[in-house]
Amino acid sequence: MTVPVYLFTGFLESGKTTLIKDTLSSPDFTENEKSLLICCEEGMEEYSKEELKKWKTDIVYVDSFENITYEWFIQLNKQYKPDRILIEFNGTWDTKPFMDTEMPIGWITVQIVSCVDASTFEMYAQNMKQMIFNQLVYSDLIIFNRCSDATNKRFIRNNVKAINKNAQIIYESLDGTVTDQLAPEELPFDLNADVIEVLDDDYGLFYMDALDNPDKYKNKTVQIKGIAISAVQGDKKAMVMGRYAMVCCADDLSLCGILVRNVDRSSFNQNDWVLLKGVIHVLYNSEYNRNFIVIDALEVTKVDALSDPYVYFS
Repeated sequence: MTVPVYLFTGFLESGKTTLIKDTLSSPDFTENEKSLLICCEEGMEEYSKEELKKWKTDIVYVDSFENITYEWFIQLNKQYKPDRILIEFNGTWDTKPFMDTEMPIGWITVQIVSCVDASTFEMYAQNMKQMIFNQLVYSDLIIFNRCSDATNKRFIRNNVKAINKNAQIIYESLDGTVTDQLAPEELPFDLNADVIEVLDDDYGLFYMDALDNPDKYKNKTVQIKGIAISAVQGDKKAMVMGRYAMVCCADDLSLCGILVRNVDRSSFNQNDWVLLKGVIHVLYNSEYNRNFIVIDALEVTKVDALSDPYVYFS
């Protein structure tokens, strides 16, 4: 029997409990199945006995990550015989040790959802980068709640995508309106130019926008600077070019890389800085189930390295 496990991450008071309540109360989710809620912290919002009974949900509290073990999971499985598991994770704990913890046979983590208070994200991203990284790096869905007209969605999107390229981002306004789209914002380069010239400081903006909206760049010519990161196995005329984003520290660099085809590598070596001019195409990647841009090179010229090689989103 498969027991789906849903992990909810986020800092204290980020909206995890409210989201879990909404999930458990949804008729489409409940379907008369027994749920076990593992609560790793207690915030202002609480679960009442009446609610839990109505949702056919048992609740277990745990206040130390050291108590979360394979043997403990086995004990819970025998005691409660749940049809599914929901875990309200502690906002100060690292998710990686949890992901590495063995679970009983049949328990499968099917979704990791993170809640973030948009009004405090910029402060956390600038001052608590490692904690933000730990909370979001494995997330499938990230919900930014309490969004207002002052919310810098581009800052949010760029920082999140540097940590976790494949996470879906949803913005929830103060009135409960939900969207996964950014409002149109002016980019620092001209998409209608014969050649889109991406300046050194704008590499991250170009990369993230092209990641989210590849079709917008289809068949356009771009000029951009980066590092010849690596060759592509099986294709002598292809390489990955890009730059590394400083996510939270030097130990957590994230590659913002682009596949480049039709390359003559005789004039430069791996890890050299190059200025690339090429035509953008869009290809479907079955591994990630989405479209990505690739660039067919017209010119590749070796250039001097930048004094600061990293891309920053803060």
